[in-house]
Amino acid sequence: MPLSVPGLPALPPELSGPVAVELAKPVRTIPPPSALPGGCLYEPKWDGYRLVVVRTGSSTRVWSKQARDLTDRFPDVVAAAVAQVPVGTVLDGEVVVWNGSRLDFGILQQRIVTAPGRIAALAAAHPASYVAFDLLAAGGTDLRAWKLARRRAALEDLAARWAPPLQLSPATSDPVEARSWFDDYRPAGIEGLVAKGAGTRYAPGRREWLKVKSWETTEVLAGGVIGPIGRPSQLVAGRYRDGELVVVGRTSPLSPRQSAELAAVLTPATDDHPWPERIGTGRFGGGRLSVALTRVEPAVVVEVSADAALQSGVFRHPLRFVRVRPDLEPGDLPSVP
Repeated sequence: MPLSVPGLPALPPELSGPVAVELAKPVRTIPPPSALPGGCLYEPKWDGYRLVVVRTGSSTRVWSKQARDLTDRFPDVVAAAVAQVPVGTVLDGEVVVWNGSRLDFGILQQRIVTAPGRIAALAAAHPASYVAFDLLAAGGTDLRAWKLARRRAALEDLAARWAPPLQLSPATSDPVEARSWFDDYRPAGIEGLVAKGAGTRYAPGRREWLKVKSWETTEVLAGGVIGPIGRPSQLVAGRYRDGELVVVGRTSPLSPRQSAELAAVLTPATDDHPWPERIGTGRFGGGRLSVALTRVEPAVVVEVSADAALQSGVFRHPLRFVRVRPDLEPGDLPSVP
């Protein structure tokens, strides 16, 4: 099959970029096969950036779900699309970076913040992979009105001719296989599953897919809290990196019972506590807005529930408080890489 066809019709304007994407709403458990029209098609939830590849006769560009043109950030993905994807194609998928046997969101994020002149070197050192999970256009024709099962079959046919860094996202209608992915793929950084209705059309901007995250418990140090020490509203979690206590995450709001359980074992910090008096409200304690941080003596180990999204040992999403672990000491915890 040729990769370009003379006189190929142009893509519809709404698929020429940027492209509005379908979204997923969170659920607590893996949906049963009958949860969505046509039955559920389950896919891994990748820890990367959503990326739409738009391949026209005159250009090949990649767009984020926020409508940002990221073509200059991912020259390796663009080059692969030029070489392997026919003109008139629009792909929906996720761009990821592997670091050994695990996805590394921190390295991936460097693509967004690195100066343009350094992108080529970064791409050479840490190549990106593009994982496609939907086909929105082929041969210049809009396929979004097709049912997912039909779009998936067309995508599989197209992907049969691909080589890395392009790859097809696995998909299954078997809930047993989906559960095994949910459990077994977590060490690789897969965040969970996305369930899609095999009998549904592609719905830009709508949350008709379902996503469920994989959670497991781990231990952190209580390094600080939001709110007074006697009635904390959130726990600020810490671990040690090279002997220094660093912030690794924050819990979602505590229930009254959880707040009382934590308050009962906290003691005020001494003067040598390394954390500041205020902490940002954004991810990783950053952001423009900040709130007062009540520092506590980092002697209490707390069990929390966390998803698989890590960046250099820091939890990217809020933790869930499980319980205080009086049977553990700070030295029992792993250090931050």
